[in-house]
Amino acid sequence: MTRVLAFDVNETLLDLTALDRPFEELFGSAASRAQWFSQMLQLSFIGGITGSYVNFSAAQCAALHMIAQREGSSLNREQVDATVALMNSLPPHPEVPAALARLAATPLHMVALSNSVQDVAEEQLRNAGIRHVFHRVMSADALRRLKPYLAVATAFNVHPGDVRLIAAHSWDVTGALQAGCKAVFLQRPGAVLSPIGPRPDIVAGDLEELADLVIARDVR
Repeated sequence: MTRVLAFDVNETLLDLTALDRPFEELFGSAASRAQWFSQMLQLSFIGGITGSYVNFSAAQCAALHMIAQREGSSLNREQVDATVALMNSLPPHPEVPAALARLAATPLHMVALSNSVQDVAEEQLRNAGIRHVFHRVMSADALRRLKPYLAVATAFNVHPGDVRLIAAHSWDVTGALQAGCKAVFLQRPGAVLSPIGPRPDIVAGDLEELADLVIARDVR
């Protein structure tokens, strides 16, 4: 029985396309924003795999320098800090506030589960106007492990199978399922599921559709 909904934050709830113009100004192409985010994830995951934890903020800074070097340019500290700081004020996807409010009105517990450091995750949700719907905000940085799905079960004193992750990233969904949780894949534009590994029992195109499906499936 699902008792906790754990929401990924970046891209799932918050719209990273708001960074396209700043990245176009830095590198001449908005496509560099997606490359930067992928590079940042790679640095974070490699740190986790090798036991050399790298927090998301440090990985974001390093990834910016790598993208700049790849483009044959360089960034100063002020440019890097200013660009990374934009992550703190991302807008929510248009349907997110209303859909979250519907889910928050159910008996299910709501937690934001982010790889961002705690202060950044809290500020992101406050600035997006959606912090109030969550019972807790949990950061991977607290455990220095990406991503701590089982920590959600421990925090709410439930079994892993009582936790349902909601994410727009295939790797995130696979990780949650492999940990024994349930999952929903949120099919944001350009996001696709991995053809290998376990499959989630719910796939939705946006958070409104997701709310309909989760309420029908998980709310008794």
